[in-house]
Amino acid sequence: TLTHNPQPLHLDYEAAAKTEFGKPVVNSCFTFSLLVGISVHDTTLGTLVANLGYDQLKFPHPVFAGDTLHCEAEVLETRVSASRPEMGFIISRWTVLNQDDVPVMTMRPTVMIRTRPKAG
Repeated sequence: TLTHNPQPLHLDYEAAAKTEFGKPVVNSCFTFSLLVGISVHDTTLGTLVANLGYDQLKFPHPVFAGDTLHCEAEVLETRVSASRPEMGFIISRWTVLNQDDVPVMTMRPTVMIRTRPKAG
């Protein structure tokens, strides 16, 4: 109910039992928001200026209550802003996996961050 999505697949055990999943599925918007929030401490805390986009967002496998999720991130591209050299851009690829190492979410986020001051 955190996302205010009334879809029975997410809330109604009897209705969800009749689906191919056999039980309620965690709302993918919740999964997305949770993993973005979890990532902040390891990636952008204190440096983020803006989230610019989340490309190629996919949910290849459902998430269920009780699943344990973790995220692997790979930096694909970095560059300093031409107009604002105190800012930079990072494009990365995230893969979110469940406890069985099955991918449940993938995406390519782009963020704007503060760069380190030049030494000297």
